Amino acid sequence: MTQKMILYVGTYTRPTDFLQEPHGEGIYIFEFDPDIGNLTQIGEMQGIDNPSFLSIDHDNKYLYANSEVYQWHEGLITAFAINQDTGELSYLNKQSTLGNTSAYNMVEHTNQYVLVANYGDRHGLAMFPINADGSLSPASDSHEFTDIPDGTVQHRQDRSHVHCVMVNPTNTFAIANDLGLDKMWIYKLDLPSGKLIAHTPSSIKVAAGGGPRHLVFHPNGQYIYVTLELSASVLCLKFDSELGKLVPIQTISALPTDFDGHSHCSDLHVTSSGKYLYVGNRGHDSLTIYSINEETGHLTYIENQPSKGKTPRNFVIDPTGNFVLVANQDSDNIVIFKIDHDTGRLMETDFAVDCPTPVCLKFIHL
Repeated sequence: MTQKMILYVGTYTRPTDFLQEPHGEGIYIFEFDPDIGNLTQIGEMQGIDNPSFLSIDHDNKYLYANSEVYQWHEGLITAFAINQDTGELSYLNKQSTLGNTSAYNMVEHTNQYVLVANYGDRHGLAMFPINADGSLSPASDSHEFTDIPDGTVQHRQDRSHVHCVMVNPTNTFAIANDLGLDKMWIYKLDLPSGKLIAHTPSSIKVAAGGGPRHLVFHPNGQYIYVTLELSASVLCLKFDSELGKLVPIQTISALPTDFDGHSHCSDLHVTSSGKYLYVGNRGHDSLTIYSINEETGHLTYIENQPSKGKTPRNFVIDPTGNFVLVANQDSDNIVIFKIDHDTGRLMETDFAVDCPTPVCLKFIHL
């Protein structure tokens, strides 16, 4: 039986301090045709505020959506069940994220917990047990960061701003990027107790003014790649999964040498082959393409591919590994590129769909 590929799209439904006229109405649902790379909208889940980041459990049964609303004292994370025939979403419940401006969430590999990163005040990290029906219990653990910032971009680095949290492939450590403090926090993942245990050392510093945003592990688990949002560059680190040790080994620009405008890095993804890394740029409005030396982890710049839209905030590689879909936040479209597996380059296709203020893309197989 042919499997359906479903794409869920999180959008902004309310104004933020950087987006005054959002057009989204919730979470949009598309079916993807992997033979040609086209999208067809098949549904929509309304009634959720600013679902700006989504995650899906590893059995493709449940979806978790952050509500990133700047006016709220605390953000929310909402749980939905996924209809296994149609991809339709059904509301389960919601919990406070214990911090505001909730920027990121992910399901650890055993499907027992959702980890949340809160960019704003209060608790920068929180951990939520997943119940048997996919709903969420209140947080089992949370962490607040009160370090004094010393970053060079004062309006973005006035205090801690945790932007991302990710567990390593062996599900033993959680790494959190703190854009405000120019730090990467390191925790042991204690599943029996539902806790994030501070590692020793508890963090490493990145270059001042870098602003670590998102991170991704190489498929071999030995390397981590981080978008440094504020310096428009990419940091590569070697990771020891037994000791939880992070060692920076390379920093490389995400922009062409002849670009002198204003641009911030956004999302990043490694191909399943481990051969190529793609990085989004908002301002330059492109995806940077790098080749990866799998023996050293080092990156080599290939080229920048225009995103064919404005402000590529998020993108995703489809489950077949053949296409890259880009969410252009400020031009209200999702653009599809085909991957050249021999070179890593992204080839333009004839396919793009209208979608209001798209800011997060997540795939499942049904």
